Amino acid sequence: MSVNNRVLIIDEMHESIVPMLEEIGFEANYEPSITRNEILDSIGGFSGLIVRSKTSVNQELIDVAQKLKFVARAGAGIDKLDTKYLESKGIEILNAPEGNRDAVGEHAVGLLLNLMSHITVSNEEVKSGKWKREANRGVELKGKVVGIFGFGNTGSTFARKLSGFECEILAYDKYKSGFAMEYVQEVSEEELRRKVEILSIHVPLTEETISYFSREELGKYPNLKVILNTARGELLSLDAVLDLLKEDILFGAGLDVLENEKLNNLSESERKIFEELSAQKNVILTPHVAGWTQESYERINQVLVDKIKALDLLQ
Repeated sequence: MSVNNRVLIIDEMHESIVPMLEEIGFEANYEPSITRNEILDSIGGFSGLIVRSKTSVNQELIDVAQKLKFVARAGAGIDKLDTKYLESKGIEILNAPEGNRDAVGEHAVGLLLNLMSHITVSNEEVKSGKWKREANRGVELKGKVVGIFGFGNTGSTFARKLSGFECEILAYDKYKSGFAMEYVQEVSEEELRRKVEILSIHVPLTEETISYFSREELGKYPNLKVILNTARGELLSLDAVLDLLKEDILFGAGLDVLENEKLNNLSESERKIFEELSAQKNVILTPHVAGWTQESYERINQVLVDKIKALDLLQ
């Protein structure tokens, strides 16, 4: 088979990826245990690279990938890809936000309902022999104002999942317009800040959005009670969240992502914030699994393979 048909897969993927690629005419080299140095040594012989999060696709790697035609990211975010350099070399960039958007939307709803009804806290209390009904009186989602920051694949899906709860859904997206529909109002960032009670973050990590939700920014939301982050941890200051919780400004926080997710390699200040945040009963933390369902694991493969096929590289 021609070298131009070879694809290197460097991260763990659903087992369906190899037969799917073979079906459209590619030779798939599945190497989930490959090291960075081994990637650099071998990438020159491949026309395609499929990654998840193992390594940065930066100038060093791109410069030795002389035959590379595309890089496919098995997920939504492409923050570990040097997109500008890839584009300058004419290398196609593919990702699969369509593959896990339902998973993320459902997870965000789950975090929200859990917080509003004290499910995790009351479960732990009952299991330890404590029966605290009044302390665990919930708050209904009906009638609340939910704000969605970023109305792409996951933001729009979260809105759709929420639409049956009879809450008011507002959405802001700097780079999109004309997306209002029966159950979503399109608003400016100023209106979102002014009205929102529940804020859910759904934007990619870029130079523009990194550390966007600082203490100063969150202070512009006078009615904010709940914050959800299922996007990227670096978007939201955990220190700011902790301060707002301590000041009883926030009712709760549901976080699937953290600024530093390497929990065994936190700095002293990061460790202190993480431990304090973990001790808050009105905080739910999950290990970056919002988009990580059994169904999305396989669906991401199909989305990527369809996009690779559409490039028509084998003609």
